[in-house]
Amino acid sequence: MANIETSLKEAMTIEGAIGVALVDYTSGLTLGVLGGGPNMDMTIAAAGNTDVVRAKVRTLEMLGLSDSIEDMLITLDSQYHLIRLLEKSRGGDALFLYLALSKSRANLGLARHQLRKIEADLDV
Repeated sequence: MANIETSLKEAMTIEGAIGVALVDYTSGLTLGVLGGGPNMDMTIAAAGNTDVVRAKVRTLEMLGLSDSIEDMLITLDSQYHLIRLLEKSRGGDALFLYLALSKSRANLGLARHQLRKIEADLDV
């Protein structure tokens, strides 16, 4: 089992990674952040994406669907933003991993696979 810091460092080794965050989507607070840059404040991006996650969770509830969200993809002109909801977390916390990738350098399928593995090893 890996801690938050180790998991975020592993996510940053994914080809094309720009930044990564672990986020509590009930509060919008980040539990950890790595990467980003002057044009990509990962804390602001992660907090903003809590609204996206909350909206989708709420929509599934309104529809009465029992399915759970595995991941969400937002495609920009030059980036992929991958949001992976964590299935298992201590105390039932509502957490997600948020990974920003350079579209020109990333292999989206491989990134999803690697993020799934990171989630499985993460001990929160």
